[in-house]
Amino acid sequence: TAMKDLLVDLLSWGFILSGSFFVLVGAIGLLRMPDLYTRMHASSVMETLGAGLLITGLMIQAGPTLITLKLLFLLALFYHAWIGVRDIVMDYVKPAGVRLLIHVVVILALLLYVIWSVQILWGM
Repeated sequence: TAMKDLLVDLLSWGFILSGSFFVLVGAIGLLRMPDLYTRMHASSVMETLGAGLLITGLMIQAGPTLITLKLLFLLALFYHAWIGVRDIVMDYVKPAGVRLLIHVVVILALLLYVIWSVQILWGM
């Protein structure tokens, strides 16, 4: 079982570090991209992928327990909330600068809610 535990740790940390990398790249892309639309695209794709990988790593670390199902629900809720907010903002907010600001605020809020939810699930 020590080998199995090592494999689970390596796999889960691989997902967690990959997710952290994508979140970091999305943040750098938000600052470095040349125009507004590429900034919005970079932040939305990278942050969504990063959060998904982070939660997947946490689900692997949790093992087949109720916490895993809660994390899967949290992942689905995160994606659903992001897609809903993104579509509403893209349809109804016309100034591009305001769109970018709203997207950044929503992404940061959702990531903070994910961190907060994981802390609640693990009882920290």
